[in-house]
Amino acid sequence: MHRTAPEGHRILVSAPYGSDAPSLQSVLAGQRYDVTICPTLHDLAVAIGDDVGVVLLTEEALSGDLAQLQLALQQQPSWSDIPFVLLAGRQAGRAVSTEAIRRRLPDNALNVVMLERPLSSESLFSAVAATMRARQKQFEIRDQLTRLDTESTRLVTLLDALPVGVAFVNPDGTTALANPEFRRFLPTGEVPSQRAEGAGEWEGYEPDGTPVTRNRFVTARALRGEIVRGVEFLHRPAGKPEVWTRVSGIPLTVGGHVTGSISVIVDIDEQKRGQMALAAAAEELERQVAERTEALTEALAQLKAEGEERERAEAALRQAQKMEAVGQLTGGIAHDFNNMLTGVIGAIDIMKRRIASGRLDGLDRFMDAASISAQRAAGLTARLLAFSRRQSLDSRPTDVNGLVVSLEDLLRRTMSEQISVSIVPGSQVPAALVDANQLESAILNLAINARDAMPDGGALTVETTLVTLDEDQCTKWPGMKAGRYVVVAVSDSGVGMDAPTLEKVFDPFFTTKPIGQGTGLGLSMVYGFAKQSNGQVRIHSAPGSGTTVKIFLPMAEAGVGPADSGVEADHRGDGETVLLVEDDPSVRLLVREVLAELGYTALEAADAQSALQLLGGGHTIDLMITDVGLPGMNGRQLAELARQSLPDLPILFVTGYAESATERSGFLGPNMHMITKPFQIERLSAKISEMLG
Repeated sequence: MHRTAPEGHRILVSAPYGSDAPSLQSVLAGQRYDVTICPTLHDLAVAIGDDVGVVLLTEEALSGDLAQLQLALQQQPSWSDIPFVLLAGRQAGRAVSTEAIRRRLPDNALNVVMLERPLSSESLFSAVAATMRARQKQFEIRDQLTRLDTESTRLVTLLDALPVGVAFVNPDGTTALANPEFRRFLPTGEVPSQRAEGAGEWEGYEPDGTPVTRNRFVTARALRGEIVRGVEFLHRPAGKPEVWTRVSGIPLTVGGHVTGSISVIVDIDEQKRGQMALAAAAEELERQVAERTEALTEALAQLKAEGEERERAEAALRQAQKMEAVGQLTGGIAHDFNNMLTGVIGAIDIMKRRIASGRLDGLDRFMDAASISAQRAAGLTARLLAFSRRQSLDSRPTDVNGLVVSLEDLLRRTMSEQISVSIVPGSQVPAALVDANQLESAILNLAINARDAMPDGGALTVETTLVTLDEDQCTKWPGMKAGRYVVVAVSDSGVGMDAPTLEKVFDPFFTTKPIGQGTGLGLSMVYGFAKQSNGQVRIHSAPGSGTTVKIFLPMAEAGVGPADSGVEADHRGDGETVLLVEDDPSVRLLVREVLAELGYTALEAADAQSALQLLGGGHTIDLMITDVGLPGMNGRQLAELARQSLPDLPILFVTGYAESATERSGFLGPNMHMITKPFQIERLSAKISEMLG
């Protein structure tokens, strides 16, 4: 009830005379105080301790030796000041003052309350309660001091263990507390801003690059109330290596007034020197990169110059190869055409001589020779157009399986008796978009090559399949698109070819046959025909293992259409008017005579302008036959103008070669047809009859 601390609960009573001590003990015990009677000063000195709250004694108790009591009080902790309640007697005329009585106590008994006797119980109780409360305050102060000592110990331990320097700085710049790391930089504890040599030992720079002056040092700024974070300084201690540091300062304020600051010093020497080394390495790397870039630029310029020189050399080589190829091509064409023209011119010359002399017998033989030579020339030009991919193709959905089966008899007659022929149509092979006549010619060419490669007999196989090519496969074959293709493969078991020969097989006039036994245009024609048909040709061969040639043809989206009817002879006209537009006088003469022989009336024009005048001249024209390659306006453009005035006019195009007419499906319009030069009269007659029918 009377205390808060576990100590300070006893009241020591020393009253040697009479019944004072028992009386006091009885009265105080009634107030629930713990009272101990000490008969002598010796007993009192022995009882002094932390459990004592108040010492209550009478002046009579001070008559003895006080040395032991004084020693006991000296041995008390610094915070302890045990209260004394001294009861002095009141006597009339007494000369000794109460102050003199108090001085009888030991000098170290400072906390004394004097009471005069007699006194009431209330006065006694009040004095005891007040002194007991004061004693309890001492214990509270003791506990607070203990806690502060503990916190201070912890703080010092923490600061000593920190890897950075920390100091609490007083307003005058002295350090109140600093850890060892801080004193490593400042052994005296005095901050640099307070030392004259501070600017020489601590080198720092402002953001604008100017040196930091002493009044701008971190602690000086913090003591002015500014929070300063992370200013780098190069510390140069006397006789020791330089160290890079980072210094921060935080002001300590109470009620808005600065009472000190905290200064923090971090050793960043290793980090800073690493950054400097990294920066130096980066600078060196940048220099090396610049040197290397300059060297690469020079090398690239040299490579560019070498590349340009190589391109010029390659262009010259290509030109030389082109001229060689052109020379080979023109030489081969000239050789073959001279042979054919000899047959034509010689036969005509002999016929002229015999007719002039009246010898008409045996002329059929020379006419046949001239016709055969002319047909050979026509075949040669067809192969040249196929190789150049400029022939006129009539591509349409074609049953490839049916086509190869229909060729079986022809192939067997073409092969020798020692060669077996196998036709292997693939299962469910769809139609291919191709010119059927040209495909037949290509297969026959390949079959003849296979026959010549098997002089001692062997096996010829023609088979069809359907394949699907993806993007990866098509990248290896320029010009091919991913999709489904019908493949016609012609294989033989002949002598085969080596790699150098395979590289040249598609070159014009290249042949492995003896002189006079081949033109060298067979495979060239097949290659050109396949490429013009949006397909591809692949050849596989090895010496002694035979050869396989595969023609890839795009699959047709539509089904197979009706087949062309066969050529019938002598389709006679009934006086219908035909407008003939041809710039070559010889061809125009022959076609006009053919039309007259067939019973048609012919109107002639040598160019498109003349034809337009005839079209607008009021003539009734039943059919227009025009060459595609006219001077100025071509035949297709003429047809468009003619259709403006005669929308239903049938138009028959005649072409020997016209680049725009190589794919008929994209060239011909409604009620338009095409035949190629040279043509037989029967073919022209049938086509005219078909269009006028």
